[in-house]
Amino acid sequence: MAETVTLSGKTSSGLLASLGPLLRDWLPRQRWFAGKGSPVTGFSQVAATELLPEDSPLGLYHLLVRAHQGAGPGDCYQLLIGVREALPPRLAPALIGHVPDGPLAGRTVYDALYDTRPAELLLEALRTGSRIGVLRCERDPSQEIRAGLVPRRLTSEQSNSSVVYGDTFILKLLRRVVPGVNPDLELPLALAREGCPRVPAPTAWMRAEAEDLAEGPGESGEPYVLGVLQPYVQGATDGWELALRELAKTEDFGAEARALGRATAEVHTALARALPTVTFGHAQLEPLVHGMVERLDAAAQAVPALHPYAPALRTAFTALADLAAEGHTWTAQRVHGDLHLGQCLRAPSGQWSLIDFEGEPARPLAERRMPQPPVRDVAGMLRSFDYAAHSATPPAPGWARACRAAYCSGYAEVSGADPRTDPVLLRAYETDKAVYEVVYEARHRPDWLPVPLSAIRRLAASDQL
Repeated sequence: MAETVTLSGKTSSGLLASLGPLLRDWLPRQRWFAGKGSPVTGFSQVAATELLPEDSPLGLYHLLVRAHQGAGPGDCYQLLIGVREALPPRLAPALIGHVPDGPLAGRTVYDALYDTRPAELLLEALRTGSRIGVLRCERDPSQEIRAGLVPRRLTSEQSNSSVVYGDTFILKLLRRVVPGVNPDLELPLALAREGCPRVPAPTAWMRAEAEDLAEGPGESGEPYVLGVLQPYVQGATDGWELALRELAKTEDFGAEARALGRATAEVHTALARALPTVTFGHAQLEPLVHGMVERLDAAAQAVPALHPYAPALRTAFTALADLAAEGHTWTAQRVHGDLHLGQCLRAPSGQWSLIDFEGEPARPLAERRMPQPPVRDVAGMLRSFDYAAHSATPPAPGWARACRAAYCSGYAEVSGADPRTDPVLLRAYETDKAVYEVVYEARHRPDWLPVPLSAIRRLAASDQL
């Protein structure tokens, strides 16, 4: 028997009812859908805004839709739905489906971010600071946004969607949205106030106020950040692509790794000036270590290949707890939260920039905004060097070791502290990251599982780097 999909919404419920069966099939296939592996059992409408006049040949709806999967409130997703009589061939990859009934019966709906006109409309709303339905656009008045910039959708795999306008700006449209201060807007704004050149300053952003939504303000009463427009680093290469290219040519990456370490430390230093720092002692480390141990235990249950290493890996966390119990303390601050080579851009000038400050999207927003020891970002980058090295044929572990050393040296040149001088803290964070990678690869990319498992064997064998 086919699964029943329940639908509810305070406004335009007929629209969501007609789209529901199509979205149930289409939504779980998207890279940015967070609930993979569990069926969608229902939808509820959070907001629906028609962005074009009724007499327009193209229909366009901005939707905030909550997808229900079993118990709990479900995740809220931002959708831009285009409506046409039929799709031209260029929009075939954007197809959601053909609507059988309801207000859009007989028409074809698709992901409108593939289409030029909707993308142009979003930029114009941001340029003029418009308010359309629940959408509230704001901008930095000191930055100019020219009208008529030609949009193109980025096709790279990511957890959100991005559109580039005339090689001048890039709009990151968040797909899974939650109420509250989004670090992908908060931290770049803070860094811009500090004059940090390593992060493109937000030009404009889009929000939805909680009181405008069908669900009402709820407990938090905080707005949803929906998108951020930033300057586009023209001609830039992301760190992952550059590293693989240099590996393929067997070229040394040490100078770039050192420069990346310096860039990371500059961002950390600016964040520590811009936002409060805290001291982590035994009381603060205890729940943090407990979380690491819990994630390890859950991962060992989920991925049998990890189980033999779990006792040795646990020592990485207990050693940190022991240090804290002896009275050691660490400074914690706001950090990037999900730093790796793909989150770094190298401009043709050689300047490195850091992007995507959202943190790990699967983690709760409050957790992503918590102060952390800066070594958390360092550990993420060290793991990224390891991934790049194991993507080469044959793998190049020596390349990874050289990059790790150069990166830490560059970091120390700016911060005054080499992460390797605190091996217990670094090992704990790198182990936690590798455990996360094992679970991710086992679920989504089994062919990549040997990469984090090689790190697991190294981390389990020794309490040194």
